[in-house]
Amino acid sequence: MASERNDRPVPPAPAATRERRRRIVRNTIIAILAIPALIWLVLFITKGRFLKGPFETIVGRMTNREVRVGGDFQLYFAPLRIKFYAERFTIANPAWATRPYLFRADRIDTRIAPLSLLFGKRRLYSLDLENGAADLEWNAEHSTNTWTFSEKKGSKPLEFPRIDVATVRGTTVRYLDPRMRLLADLGIEDIRSEDARIGKAVRVVGEGRIRDTPFRVAGQLLSPDATVNRGENKLTARAWAANNVVDVSGTLPSLAEIENVPLQTRARGRDLSELLGIIGVVLPETRAYNLKAQMVKDGEVYRFTRMAGIVGKSDVAGRLTVTNGERLHLDSTIATRSLDIVDASVLVGYNPDIVEEKGAVAAAAATGSGPQKLLPDNDLPVKKMRAFDADLRWTVRQVKSRRVPISNMELTLDLDRGRLALSPFSFAMSRGNVATDIVFDTRQRPSAVKYDIRLAPTPMGRLFAGWGVEESGTSGTIKGRVQLSGRGDSIADSLATSSGRIAFVMPQGTLWTRNVQLAEIDIGTFVQKMFSGQLKEPVSINCGLVGFTVRGGIAAADPILIDTRKNVILGRGGFSFRTEAIDLAIRADAKKFSLFSGQSPVGLNGYFSAPALDVISPQLVGRAGAGLGLAVAATPLAGILAFVDIGDAKSAACGPVLAGANAAAQRTSKGEKRDDVGRGTTAKDEEGKDKPGKEQKKKFLGIF
Repeated sequence: MASERNDRPVPPAPAATRERRRRIVRNTIIAILAIPALIWLVLFITKGRFLKGPFETIVGRMTNREVRVGGDFQLYFAPLRIKFYAERFTIANPAWATRPYLFRADRIDTRIAPLSLLFGKRRLYSLDLENGAADLEWNAEHSTNTWTFSEKKGSKPLEFPRIDVATVRGTTVRYLDPRMRLLADLGIEDIRSEDARIGKAVRVVGEGRIRDTPFRVAGQLLSPDATVNRGENKLTARAWAANNVVDVSGTLPSLAEIENVPLQTRARGRDLSELLGIIGVVLPETRAYNLKAQMVKDGEVYRFTRMAGIVGKSDVAGRLTVTNGERLHLDSTIATRSLDIVDASVLVGYNPDIVEEKGAVAAAAATGSGPQKLLPDNDLPVKKMRAFDADLRWTVRQVKSRRVPISNMELTLDLDRGRLALSPFSFAMSRGNVATDIVFDTRQRPSAVKYDIRLAPTPMGRLFAGWGVEESGTSGTIKGRVQLSGRGDSIADSLATSSGRIAFVMPQGTLWTRNVQLAEIDIGTFVQKMFSGQLKEPVSINCGLVGFTVRGGIAAADPILIDTRKNVILGRGGFSFRTEAIDLAIRADAKKFSLFSGQSPVGLNGYFSAPALDVISPQLVGRAGAGLGLAVAATPLAGILAFVDIGDAKSAACGPVLAGANAAAQRTSKGEKRDDVGRGTTAKDEEGKDKPGKEQKKKFLGIF
């Protein structure tokens, strides 16, 4: 038993155990410290050049891009800061990009805070960058870009670190957006910063092309100190393109982030159509403009709100939304307090500058119309109209016009794949309302055009006040409708081929006397009123119709018939949308006996741009010659017989007149068919069966 106890091992003393443990801990600590120190020493001696390959591989995997260092490479602790040095450094672009490198630089020399790499808030103590070049591109589908290092949706784009001291020289940036067809090449001026402060604005200049329009740009980073510290980024930029100047200013959360950031914009130039033409949007020519708005970009949508300014001599305010999707789409709401009539001339295709300086005839000539024509002949840009869609709602409180008072204009425009509709297009004119629907369908070749213009009952005294009619002597009203359909890519062409109906109806009312007497040249009545001093005595209108039937661009009176208390006024002839020539004959037959009556047609001729009134007609000259012959052959009293109107005019049945019916439907007040209103042709002589020798002739202006 004693020997067994002696064979048992003696446990070590507590002190020896503790010493052994201390040695293990000490050796472990020494090893832990020695290994990094050895690594540091190896890196310091070799400058970490042997890490070039692993660096390219690891960073390439992190960015999903090929990373290459074409020259010297250094990566080591110097002594406690990480030094990174690379020559001919490149980061590749995705395969779809047009340039091989997202970023390249001749030389990068930087000191990095090690702990910042662990905690995500990257910090560079210093950066020396020489001849850096960035290529920022969107793909054709606009689904990804070159500066997002992953194909996954929601991946984070490139973020900039905090930089305490920086020297940046020869930096350029290229930006390409295929959908917007935008290419910009920018140069950034040299930057020198200390203590994370640059101390002055950083300027950027460059040039580029948007669609087919070249431009140049200059900008400034007004808060570079805040920018390098990941603070606010105050920017201003000015671009010049196609005779336009555009200013943009605002504050970005980061240099690479402009989404949903309000930016203040201002644009000015000689013609607003030149500005929108840059992005392929068709607009009629305007006068000089100056507009401002707040812009917010949200993906493919650019919203311009709080828009205000002037175009020509008219004010505009509202909003505009541009969607740069698969098809470019514009959606706008505009309000105008006062619209100058010259600025309104763009609605019919005139250049307002020419209208203001030389008049409407010169403006029409500038569109390709012939001499002395009014209808514009500039073709619609069909190809461009099919390239984008648009919706516009425009309201105008007052139109500044010298002749006709116009107000409360409302225009709704819809452009859908080449079909342009102005519907509804309405306005108040002389206390009456005009409603218009106009459609240009360029999908059909040539364009199919429809005009539908409706005039609500309007006081003639106010409507024609600018043409010498006094409102105090006129209580009559007028209403009407124009319905035409034609083919052509211009207003002139579409009307020159148009067919349809034009009708203006006058219900019962009064009209200033001299208007009627001028038409009928009733010398006896006029002299009688002149001597009695009643020059403004109104003439009572029972009903009236000024109607035309249009065939192939030729409008024939069908009929012109105005029934007054004392007279029946008839009109023959017509006008041409092709040549814009007018050839009308207006005559008045008395219902009562008149001793001194010319009773011969008054001619209305000339052209749309220069109508003329021919009071001395051949018929009147003939009657004057007959009167002179009778006076010589017989007595002076016999000469008066040539001017006697026996007063056999038949009153009109007002039903067909007020219905706007054609000549064939007109009746006398006794229900008999009228034979003195023509047959809806352009002939100026009537066909009266009861009046031999008055057969209807077909010639009109020698061309019909």
